[in-house]
Amino acid sequence: MTRHPLDPLTQDEIARARDIVRRDGGLSAAAWFETIALQEPDRAALAEGRARREAFICCYDPATGSTWDGVADLESGSLRRWAEASGMHARIVADEFAAGGEAAKKDPRFIAACARRGITDMDSVLVEAWAAGYFGIAEEEGQRIAYGHCWVRNASGDNPYARPIANLHPVIDLRHMEVIRVDDFGVVPLPPDSADIIQTVTRADLKPLEIIQSEGPSFTVDGHEVRWQNWRMRVGFHVRDGLILHDIGYEDRGRVRPIMHRASMAEMVVPYGDPTGGNYRRNAFDTGEYGVGQFLDSLTLGCDCLGLIHYFDAWGHDWQGKPKLIKNAICMHEEDFGTLWKFTNWLTGQVTVKRSRRLVISSVATIGNYVYGFFWYFYQDGNIGVEVKATGIPFASALPVGKASAYGALMAPGIEAHVHQHVFCYRFDMAVDGPRNSVKEVNFSAPPMGAANPHGNAIRIDETLLASELAACRDIDLAAQRYWKVVNPNIVNDLGEHPGYKLVPGVNALPYQHPDSHVGRRAGFMYHHFWATQFSAEELYPAGTYPNQHMGGDGLPRWIRQDRSLVNKDVVVWYVMNYHHLPRPEDWPVQPCVYANFHWMPVGFFTANPALDVPSPKSKSSCCC
Repeated sequence: MTRHPLDPLTQDEIARARDIVRRDGGLSAAAWFETIALQEPDRAALAEGRARREAFICCYDPATGSTWDGVADLESGSLRRWAEASGMHARIVADEFAAGGEAAKKDPRFIAACARRGITDMDSVLVEAWAAGYFGIAEEEGQRIAYGHCWVRNASGDNPYARPIANLHPVIDLRHMEVIRVDDFGVVPLPPDSADIIQTVTRADLKPLEIIQSEGPSFTVDGHEVRWQNWRMRVGFHVRDGLILHDIGYEDRGRVRPIMHRASMAEMVVPYGDPTGGNYRRNAFDTGEYGVGQFLDSLTLGCDCLGLIHYFDAWGHDWQGKPKLIKNAICMHEEDFGTLWKFTNWLTGQVTVKRSRRLVISSVATIGNYVYGFFWYFYQDGNIGVEVKATGIPFASALPVGKASAYGALMAPGIEAHVHQHVFCYRFDMAVDGPRNSVKEVNFSAPPMGAANPHGNAIRIDETLLASELAACRDIDLAAQRYWKVVNPNIVNDLGEHPGYKLVPGVNALPYQHPDSHVGRRAGFMYHHFWATQFSAEELYPAGTYPNQHMGGDGLPRWIRQDRSLVNKDVVVWYVMNYHHLPRPEDWPVQPCVYANFHWMPVGFFTANPALDVPSPKSKSSCCC
């Protein structure tokens, strides 16, 4: 079977890439694989039909404490590029994460610290080997470090985070799998055992809700290519990014009009707001320090997805490079979404109603205590929706029963959760009606009362060209109802304007971490909601390729110093969505989903409402035409 150049790697391709590196990479037998994933082809080679199947590979070699990366040509069986990423740290992979926690539980100093808290059953203890970040600590310089966070599971065993062990943090040398020190900031009593997640008595009055599509779905799938209601796209996967979408376009009057080359959730960071003890080190870069893709769940019908589902499997790998199947990693289905449009002619009584249907493409990643659902919505009117659903268990810490939480909120007796933010950075490689686009900002304002605004009702519209990268570092402004749009300046529509797509913000916040803080320097992208850069194939991740233990300054803040032109160029838009979270008692012992989202909407892209031709719903009444 011929693979499309943008298709994810297969089981055999992952094994082949691993074998090439084992044979030609010059690494020790102890070296392990952080990433084996598709090396996306050069744009020109793809267009000209000469793209080769290649794999990007990153390895960490404990024998030398070094990180290596490069590209393997899977067709010739050779390494096209291979070099040490000097001073950089590979992501923490799932196997290393688990091994680090187990190593901590065997350390006599850690066992003694648990005993001082009355904990003697080490099998009940969970130690998570979190990425340590960078804090300029001399003892940690040059080492591969994890900073441990600890809990005792509940009596029923269904919640490993039920009873947090406060103030106790083993510092783990992941290279040698040993504890270098134990940070103990003082004994806090273990909280009482908490409620079970799995309840034995459930509601008895909930009736079945069934979704039936007797004639099948309206989408078609050819390998990884999807067609639905004029939409075209390709579904991809990466062990770091997770779900990726390629070649998003809309068929209009017999021609597929491109909108985006590539869309992905490129980075997320979760900084916590408690400065005491070891809590200040909780700043998880879930994409760049761990990798969303390696933690995708296998989705199940009726639980994660409801309706007539098409699943995409994904192939990842363990740290030895052994291919690992994630069955049903990506779910795709249609949803009814209420009214698409409606008009009632009050003169004739004629009612015209169209039901909205959307295509949903989603994946769910369980990353330790938190669970994130990443959802992409495609609508019949040309809109694109992006949403994150966050559930799981808020990061729990302990404090004496009856004491108030200084930097968080009580969820249960003796259990607090600190205020934190979930900051997601999405990357959109734009191609609105072609490869060269420009970026504009739109603001609204009220002119002062006077000759130009005698009745005080005027609303002025200001549209500004963001001509270069430094000019395109922008923030949401509620007072100005600000939004941004990407247009094709080479095309004029029927109204004499340039076709475009506008980015409409939804839930968002500003960061509270100081820009000169350690996490602020490492996550510089979170200080603006909107960024735009000129396309570069190497610029995929807003905190840089290797944020793990990096001292900061890489990624978007560094790239934009070039101040490249954004006028009629190959443009990449980065949107930062910040969900501010102070947990509640209702979030314990497991949090109901919270939602954060935004949209892309066509503006001047179509000549009229593109959903006029959607058929009316079948109804026995006369309300639909």
